[in-house]
Amino acid sequence: MNVMHQASADPAAAKRNSWVLTVAQAFGGANAPIIVSLGGLVGQHLSADPDLVTLPVSLLSLGLALGTLPAAWVMRRFGRKPGYLLGSVIGMVSGLIAALGIVLSSFLVFCLGTCLAGFYSSYVQSYRFAATDNATAAQSHKAIARVMVGGLIAAIIGPQLVIWTRDALPGTPFAGSFLSQAVLAALAFPVLLMLRTSTPRAAHASESAPERPLVQILTSPRYLLAIATGVVSYGLMTFVMTASPIAMVGHGHSIDQAALGIQWHILAMYAPSFVTGRLMVRFGKERVAAVGLLLIGCSAAVALSGFDISHFWLSLVLLGIGWNFGFIGATAMVADCHTPAERSKVQGANDFLVFGTVACASFSAGSLLHSSGWETINWIVLPAAALVLVPLVWRAARPGDHSGRPALR
Repeated sequence: MNVMHQASADPAAAKRNSWVLTVAQAFGGANAPIIVSLGGLVGQHLSADPDLVTLPVSLLSLGLALGTLPAAWVMRRFGRKPGYLLGSVIGMVSGLIAALGIVLSSFLVFCLGTCLAGFYSSYVQSYRFAATDNATAAQSHKAIARVMVGGLIAAIIGPQLVIWTRDALPGTPFAGSFLSQAVLAALAFPVLLMLRTSTPRAAHASESAPERPLVQILTSPRYLLAIATGVVSYGLMTFVMTASPIAMVGHGHSIDQAALGIQWHILAMYAPSFVTGRLMVRFGKERVAAVGLLLIGCSAAVALSGFDISHFWLSLVLLGIGWNFGFIGATAMVADCHTPAERSKVQGANDFLVFGTVACASFSAGSLLHSSGWETINWIVLPAAALVLVPLVWRAARPGDHSGRPALR
């Protein structure tokens, strides 16, 4: 594995690609905040069933989960660049269909648009893996974190576009915001044209080691731990974040205070990306991921300690930072578990499991909060985080396993 990474490394191309993908992430990553901000509000206007008003947002998560494996197949068959350009086209179409659903007052058409937006997100989410292509081991950690900085920009662009464009089309509130979603996907298209990638045939021809079956890779302890870290980090974050605004309002805090708490949470999710890559190079990805899970556990402890607005806000900030360390660390761990020829299927399987969990968390958080309360949500976090934290700490303590060298064990 070391030899293969050294043979395929092209630091100049890797650095260029990481910046291209960061810009593309800033455009494509704004897709989700727009839908999360407006999906429920549009659902209230279009759905005849009050129980279905949040369905458009949940379909975003479902589309993301369902799109990961087809996206991985497309990129494996045709290459990164054609796959990402196709994803950009899907993003344009999804925004246009969602806007059309609002114009036609069709809840079904609107839901189709948000589900397709999830398929677009399945391509956007893999930008973090693409940043490691042709990169050295140390360079790949920084490249992953750099692309995640694009998510911070996206988290700012998305809500601002909602404010600027929600009344752009007279008589059809919010349709303009979904047209702007399509425009952002269109802006990503020329950016992605600047990617420098090898063809799938050339990539496979450069490999000297046989490609392993996915089942064999899935049974690797190192890969299983990487998947578990990503699943728990992202799943718990989504689980708590989805329930937190409702819990804040339910405990007597205003909608504005709840919205501000979510804004701080999103900033905490992405702002640490400026240093996460350096921390992984210095201390190792397993150790950084372990700190992330520990912070997620601390966020639950803070939430359980009281119901003042300060408890909610501090909990959400810790949750965001914990997600950043845990998820980026898990991404780097996955990137070390495959050869270049295996990357599409290994990364696709990882994202299917991670975002499938995210979809389940999104669907279940509201009903569990309603039936069992905010405390139960946070009590669930503690054992789930500990379940992965223990083997992660054990792995990080083993000599050589956190050095940044690729490994297939």
